[in-house]
Amino acid sequence: MTTGFFWDERTFWHAGGNYAFTLPLGGLVQPLAAGGLPESPETKRRFRNLMEVTGITRDLDMRSADMASRTELERVHPARYLDAFKALSDQGGGEIGHHAPFAQGGYEIAALSAGLSTAAVRAVATGELTNAYALSRPPGHHCEPEDAKGFCLMANIAIALEAAFAEGHIKRAVVLDWDVHHGNGTERIFYDRDDVLTISLHQETNYPLDTGHLADRGAGKGKGYNINLPLPPGVGHEGYLHALEAVIPHIEAFKPDLIAVACGYDAACPDPLCSMLATADTFRQMTRRIREVAEAQCGGKLVMSHEGGYSEIYVPFCGHAVLEALSDSKITAEDPLAEVFRIRQPNDRVTAFHKELIDEMAQTLEST
Repeated sequence: MTTGFFWDERTFWHAGGNYAFTLPLGGLVQPLAAGGLPESPETKRRFRNLMEVTGITRDLDMRSADMASRTELERVHPARYLDAFKALSDQGGGEIGHHAPFAQGGYEIAALSAGLSTAAVRAVATGELTNAYALSRPPGHHCEPEDAKGFCLMANIAIALEAAFAEGHIKRAVVLDWDVHHGNGTERIFYDRDDVLTISLHQETNYPLDTGHLADRGAGKGKGYNINLPLPPGVGHEGYLHALEAVIPHIEAFKPDLIAVACGYDAACPDPLCSMLATADTFRQMTRRIREVAEAQCGGKLVMSHEGGYSEIYVPFCGHAVLEALSDSKITAEDPLAEVFRIRQPNDRVTAFHKELIDEMAQTLEST
């Protein structure tokens, strides 16, 4: 078994300029020294550094990739969007959507991020690698064909899957999104398709506020091929594992050729943009479980594409836990906050309530 890891230092150089995510600057709001963009390179750089320090890189096939080509990008994003993005990037940067700023060269870095995911999917789909992880930055799951959103400038996973479809490597794919925010971009791109099953486990009405509803099941040929599980705040470790089990029967029934995971870590306990109480072990166990499903359904063809996660201290341990489960590496990174976050988990009564709520949503999905 060979696990690939796709990354490039240039993606860490993506910047958002002087930008505050939710608060206006001026008046009584003191400007933030780092520009206020929560999507910082430090979460990814520290993840990559932790890998080097523990030595897990020795158990991985470490690679980079080329930028996604214009042909690959245009399978998802129309030329007018790409042209406007490139022109603004060349002029020094700006913002081309909603909460999606970038600096000069942002277009090329976004195309490189998409290229990392595309190369990872291609290598796994063709059997060159067993599974893979793409450390993509900027992230992609909020980006719609003509509308950047939530730090996402190009739809990395969608671009990667469309390349695999066009090259004849796959005919059916699942996108499982466990980023804490709804994967609205991926949903929008594949909403009327029956060859991609999109699944999003997310904190209800976090971001975007107007998407991610349980009743949104797809349209036309895609009816029934979009699944949202909007989870209550504080669902915790056991709740996340229960939610994953609730959607696995849908993955098994779909019989994909490949499973792609929008792998965000912003559901973790210390994340500043959520309230979900997941831990590094949550991501380890979810990865282990979805890998079991991939091995049973599609020869283990599983690709993780990095999305959100905004705790510079904790994201590296979550990512390392995923790589441990993905690669069967015996090299571990002990979670320094495991005991603290164990104490913070919801009590048995609250967990039972969350599981009942998830079961009710699962029953609704079965009937629609």
